[in-house]
Amino acid sequence: MPTTLAAVRKALRDAGNPTDALFLQRFFKTGPGQYGEGDVFLGIRFPASRALARQLADLPFDDVETLLHDKYHEARLLALILLVGRYERGDDAERQRVYRMYLANTDRINNWDLVDLSAPNIVGAHLETRSRAPLDKLAMSRDLFERRIAIVATYWFIRLHQFDDTLRISTALLGDKHDLIHKAVGWMLREVGKRDASVLEHFLDAHAKTMPRTALRYSIERLTPERRKHYMAR
Repeated sequence: MPTTLAAVRKALRDAGNPTDALFLQRFFKTGPGQYGEGDVFLGIRFPASRALARQLADLPFDDVETLLHDKYHEARLLALILLVGRYERGDDAERQRVYRMYLANTDRINNWDLVDLSAPNIVGAHLETRSRAPLDKLAMSRDLFERRIAIVATYWFIRLHQFDDTLRISTALLGDKHDLIHKAVGWMLREVGKRDASVLEHFLDAHAKTMPRTALRYSIERLTPERRKHYMAR
């Protein structure tokens, strides 16, 4: 397909479905006072966005950034899929450019699906051989989705059997008030436990009594029934 920005936007509009748009706006909590308040959907399911991204691998970088500022959720989703691809294929200079642009535009990465598809493969990947201090800064942010970026980015390290960052950021976020953070912390702890149950259980021995119940339930899903019962009783 032509890779002009106008053509991309037309392709997105053509792929939209009004019925799906209404469903997605409810699913992603876009009502007043909800975490996705004001977000607007075209009604494009993720596989269709992924298929479109495969046709747009060479979209100019500036156009990708423009898409990241689009009012439509699926345009921002498409931009992030493209950025992940750029990072994976890029040389050092391209990766640095993607990483910097990502962190400069976290206000546009403003729902959990956008964070989850991009944070490990851009932020986590970039910090693999660098200081992890940016994660601690993100974890202290007042912005919900920056805090989610901080913990979900550690999935990259978990896959490398490096757990310290996940445990540190999880500890920092245990007092968080938002359910989306509780779920993300529990998810990352569960991923640690899938690889080393003893590391997870050591963490739970220290924190199960005080951590949010949602985070605890997510974290213990892969433990034995006996161990799950033990931690829930605490």
